Amino acid sequence: MNKKQGVIISVLLVLIVCMGILATKLNSDLDYVAGNDISNGKDTVSTDNSNKNTSAKSTSSKSSSSSYFKEQQIIRDNEQSTALQTLKSLIDDEHTAKEERAELSKKYAQLALNGPKQSQIEGVLQGKGYQDTLCYIRENKVTIILKTIQKLTDEQKKQIQDVVMDVTQVRDVEIQVKQ
Repeated sequence: MNKKQGVIISVLLVLIVCMGILATKLNSDLDYVAGNDISNGKDTVSTDNSNKNTSAKSTSSKSSSSSYFKEQQIIRDNEQSTALQTLKSLIDDEHTAKEERAELSKKYAQLALNGPKQSQIEGVLQGKGYQDTLCYIRENKVTIILKTIQKLTDEQKKQIQDVVMDVTQVRDVEIQVKQ
């Protein structure tokens, strides 16, 4: 087995593990949508007719917003995985020039580091009370999308920018609010 085959097998193993994790997350989301709350052993469908309309509306808007964020995270992660595979295949290609290979290696390393940084930023923001968050790190810009009912105060914006700055050292932060 040569080096290229070893890399291909390693990448395939990583993808299999990622797909297993993704399938687990998606299956648990489907149970919630179906009305089963497995973690509490209860049915999440309300049988109280007095507030049936209001609880159905709040549950559907909450789950649609949460599912939006989860779907976007999955799409983002899949796009990054595909880009990493493409870069890796270009780096491993014998016909790629040495200078181009070095530049591609830098891009690969940067993209590989962005994934954990995005997750870290999302986790810190969720710890600060923002339920649903999305983070996109581009070359010199970070975009944060979060769910909030109220308009963000200047203090909250500064807090978000500080979190991004601590993790990425990028000053250009765009904050988008989704209600």
